[in-house]
Amino acid sequence: MSIQVANLSKVYGRQTAVNAISFEAKTGVLGFLGPNGAGKSTTMKMLTGYVPPTSGTATVNGFDISRQSLEVKRSIGYLPESNPLYTDMYVKEALSFIAGIHQLHEPQKRIAEVIEQTGLGPEQHKKIGQLSKGYRQRVGLAQAIMHDPQVLILDEPTSGLDPNQLVGIRQLINDLGKTKTIILSTHIMQEVEAVCGRVIIINKGNIVANDTLAGLHSAHHNASLESIFIKLTNA
Repeated sequence: MSIQVANLSKVYGRQTAVNAISFEAKTGVLGFLGPNGAGKSTTMKMLTGYVPPTSGTATVNGFDISRQSLEVKRSIGYLPESNPLYTDMYVKEALSFIAGIHQLHEPQKRIAEVIEQTGLGPEQHKKIGQLSKGYRQRVGLAQAIMHDPQVLILDEPTSGLDPNQLVGIRQLINDLGKTKTIILSTHIMQEVEAVCGRVIIINKGNIVANDTLAGLHSAHHNASLESIFIKLTNA
């Protein structure tokens, strides 16, 4: 398995943000859903080594998130919701910087591949600060996949995009999911239907659903994903 999670918890003071959750993720796109404050971002931050768990275990590509956090960070690509970018840098310059951090063997070749893959060609000589939100998201994705990781963790990658931009990013995520393990957090149900093979719904720190899309619909009498989400997270 690319990701294995067992009884993973995170407690802040008296508040339990994530409560002993367990799941596994293989190649493909896993939709990680839940209302605001449900524990989605906290879980992803633990998996990326950004915050330590209070208890439980998880491995990413066989590396333990607590004992081998550096190896975990090397083996994943992470696009946080805030999508931090160096807005004063040119696109190609920023990607060269990221390639340098990863000490890639043939950086210019890989940069060209990623620019092609993410559709950044027309914008590669612009400053990031001059780009539209859609192209900034593409830069964030380009940075996340620069070192060709087997695991991608994407937190709200299509937030604020217009319908045309959505189509492009969804197609890219679909393509990446053919060979990589992707955890995708989003509030957009149509996006989940379009790209995810499996869905986990988390509510108040607990997993309330973990199934394929078809299985989830079948278990709830073919209700819409939005209706299923509302039913499970209003309990």
